[in-house]
Amino acid sequence: MFSHADIWAAIDRLAETNGLSASGLAKRAGLDATTFNKSKRVMLDGRERWPSTESVAKALNATGTSFGEFVSLVGGSRMSTRPLPILGFAQAGAGGYFDAGGFPAGNGWDEVSFPDMPEEAIYALEIQGDSMLPVYRDGDRIVVSPTAPIRRGDRVVVQTAEGEIMAKELKRQTNKTIELTSLNQDHGDRSFPVSDIAWMARIMWVSQ
Repeated sequence: MFSHADIWAAIDRLAETNGLSASGLAKRAGLDATTFNKSKRVMLDGRERWPSTESVAKALNATGTSFGEFVSLVGGSRMSTRPLPILGFAQAGAGGYFDAGGFPAGNGWDEVSFPDMPEEAIYALEIQGDSMLPVYRDGDRIVVSPTAPIRRGDRVVVQTAEGEIMAKELKRQTNKTIELTSLNQDHGDRSFPVSDIAWMARIMWVSQ
């Protein structure tokens, strides 16, 4: 059984892993800034106060953390992280930041720590603006893999042969055509001949 101290320690580890204080984690999750403060963990009469499942769920969603990862934190271990190259999505469309396979190239890439993933060939893009609402918001970070297999319904980042970068959902792919569904209904769906696509990479994870 998990103890009261185990749960709160896991919340502290979750905050630390994401470079946040307990208050910062609460604010990112859309909660009152004091929700996870140490002063809120014991009631005035001395009884232990447990975090609500709703507040924990919001914290996990805000940091892109799965329940299984949170359980590992409850068990007393810190979530392992790894440095990833990161680039702003709008900047990515300027050209010169990717090689022919969709991997980071050139200068201008920054670096950020993300929870470790089994996929080796991954990098991050930071969403800028509201063109991908309601799926992705300004400031969200998506982790992308050019080598992961892609199936219908997967969310992907695509670069066209002309250099346009976009995040869409793969609707259909044949030997001749790639059809993409827009994440924002205000933007139309797209269809391209396969020859017009420079590369397509699967979105593996998002930190919101």
